[in-house]
Amino acid sequence: QVQLVESGGGLVQAGGSLRLSCTASGSLSRFNVMGWYRQAPGKQRELVAVTSSGGNTNTLDSVKGRFTISRDNAKNTMYLQMNSLKPEDTAVYYCTVRLPGIDYWGQGTQVTVSS
Repeated sequence: QVQLVESGGGLVQAGGSLRLSCTASGSLSRFNVMGWYRQAPGKQRELVAVTSSGGNTNTLDSVKGRFTISRDNAKNTMYLQMNSLKPEDTAVYYCTVRLPGIDYWGQGTQVTVSS
């Protein structure tokens, strides 16, 4: 069983920044893939950024150059640094980790960007 605790969401004006954190119960080295998804009202959940155990990362085209995914293995924590936020980034953000055959999800954290 894996517990994921997210934090860092909130209300910010357009152009501002937020950093989301996702702390796992145990070492991050167990996970082949870690990532962040988001879901806006009335829309499907979409992948925002992903990082693999090998260090490769990938981000959604609409957030490239603005969002950065990273991890601190010593703190068992993954981050999503979000800069130059836009109103269209408003969503609930979820972290997820993958073990063979199963994905685990955080509870979600609300990010609201006002214009």
